[in-house]
Amino acid sequence: MFSLTVRDHIMVAHSFIGEVFGPAQKLHGATFVVDATFSRAELDADNIVVDIGLATAQLGAVLGDLNYRNLDEVEEFEGVNTSTEFLAKVIADRLADRVHNGSLGDGARGLSEISVTLRESHVAWASYRRSL
Repeated sequence: MFSLTVRDHIMVAHSFIGEVFGPAQKLHGATFVVDATFSRAELDADNIVVDIGLATAQLGAVLGDLNYRNLDEVEEFEGVNTSTEFLAKVIADRLADRVHNGSLGDGARGLSEISVTLRESHVAWASYRRSL
């Protein structure tokens, strides 16, 4: 299996519902380093996994919809705990949509998997991996 990873970051504000979250129930900020890994069994006709420039641009576009936002005020997240795990899935699903609509180029149609990792710090991170 071949893979290519691109990296970016986002800064968000949010709060959580539930005693399990302790002080994080209050509004707080989070900065995430975001890694998006694209995988496939065989390289495409150009001997690449995916165009690194397109992958970087599309990750940036997906994150741009979330960056510097209070996620508590985003209608689609109303009443949802926007945990690190949840956000990894949101980002992976949005990248998958962009693969399917051709935004990552025709060669990306041969991708088999996307994995997104959000790093909250040097000691804690969460990932979501999905098939395409």
